[in-house]
Amino acid sequence: MKRLYTTLLLLFVAIVLFAADISKSTYIYSVKEKDTLRLDKYELKTGDTKKPCVLFVFGGGFVGGKRDKAIYLDYFKQLAQSGYIVASIDYHLGLKSTLEDFKNGKKVGAKEIVKRLKNAIDLAVEDLYDATNFILQHADEWNVDPNTIVMSGSSAGAITVLQAEYYLHSNDSKLPKMLPQKFDYAGVISFAGAIFSTSGNLKWTSPPAPIQLFHGDADKNVPYNKAKILSVGFFGSKYLTEQLDKTKSPYQFINFNNVDHIVAESPMKENLADIKNFLSEWVLKKRKAAEHILVKDFTLPEAKKDFGIGDYIRANFSN
Repeated sequence: MKRLYTTLLLLFVAIVLFAADISKSTYIYSVKEKDTLRLDKYELKTGDTKKPCVLFVFGGGFVGGKRDKAIYLDYFKQLAQSGYIVASIDYHLGLKSTLEDFKNGKKVGAKEIVKRLKNAIDLAVEDLYDATNFILQHADEWNVDPNTIVMSGSSAGAITVLQAEYYLHSNDSKLPKMLPQKFDYAGVISFAGAIFSTSGNLKWTSPPAPIQLFHGDADKNVPYNKAKILSVGFFGSKYLTEQLDKTKSPYQFINFNNVDHIVAESPMKENLADIKNFLSEWVLKKRKAAEHILVKDFTLPEAKKDFGIGDYIRANFSN
């Protein structure tokens, strides 16, 4: 009994020390009209060695969410404990008014929804690029290695980081001109994300940075494969791996069978070892590999997987 008490006491002390070691600082990185956007920086103080940085974008369907949601905090601390500086950012929630319209019974046509979604994603990408510039401007002061800035995002945040990387490696947007010439992120970690296009299929002009994709194949909030009508398409993780294969780009795809949008958050707790391995092997050591991992729980019932554009709209705006 005494040995058990001693073990528990040591574990408690270790947890307290872990929490105490990680510092959090908050900065204003952008002021636009009436909006003040902030960034939380988490780090483990370990001298003046340059560190890689993970830039995080929260989820919430572009209608809600916050940069310091409780479920994210252990993810940030685990990364900081492993030697990364974590920067979690605010961004404009460009679909809040659309959600209010739906709640109030106002009819919003399909073309208008497409326009608003495109605008919301671009607003978020613009904020992400602003935050990136802010970090680059403070790289020396913060001991950030400017060559190893990794984007990570959940749901709408995952859409944002994937879209940001796609814009850097296509001719689909002028937003990358906001960033320094020849800048690129060192990697991308997407928790249930996709890329949105109003100009048909995706067209990469150069291979992107290494990408780690987590997605459930029964996701009804963000397409797992793709949803496309005429020139409008929403391209999810499965579709992206096929494109990454064509461009011979390094990636890791962790695919959850019969699992829904819970994958937007669950890997931050359950797949930390995979995330740290990706950062170590694909990002820092520049491993050139394409890897698929299927996670299958045979106790789960077979789920619906043939979702269309209408299903995604209902899933995101029905409440």
